[in-house]
Amino acid sequence: MPTPAEFFEFTKLMGIATLVMAGLTLLTFAFGWGFRFRLVGITGFMGVLTVGLFGLSFQPLTRTAIPGAIPFQTVYDSGASQVVIKVPDTITEPQLEATLKQAASNLFNPSRLGPQNQTATIRARTIVHESGGRSRLLYLGQVQPLPNAATGETVTVTLQPDALAQLPDQS
Repeated sequence: MPTPAEFFEFTKLMGIATLVMAGLTLLTFAFGWGFRFRLVGITGFMGVLTVGLFGLSFQPLTRTAIPGAIPFQTVYDSGASQVVIKVPDTITEPQLEATLKQAASNLFNPSRLGPQNQTATIRARTIVHESGGRSRLLYLGQVQPLPNAATGETVTVTLQPDALAQLPDQS
């Protein structure tokens, strides 16, 4: 899978090819050649491809894998500053921390716009099934893109120890 830097290189090459084709198109108009209108379409299409490659150079298409993280599902995404992921109720504290870091690396990006004073937050939750057929949501932790000076991390992970203690026994 190409990286954003490689897409940027492709964009430069495609931009040069588009400019060459535009010059050739202008040349055909100057000499009145019959296929000049076909070159207008080709040049326009090459311009669209160049813009598309430029867009792909901003955002990586690959997902980051953090050791110890487990698969999660995104159950709510406001498209701005609030995301909720679902994790299994058998998760351990180290797995939860790694999963939150993986979710942060995959879901926090520059395209997440929100209110000026609101920090983006990813919250992890699970469903605990109680006796009597009742179920309840249990929020286990969250991650925010705030640098943590103590650990040097680019994100701040906050776990809820009281919620982790309420998880079913895993023995």
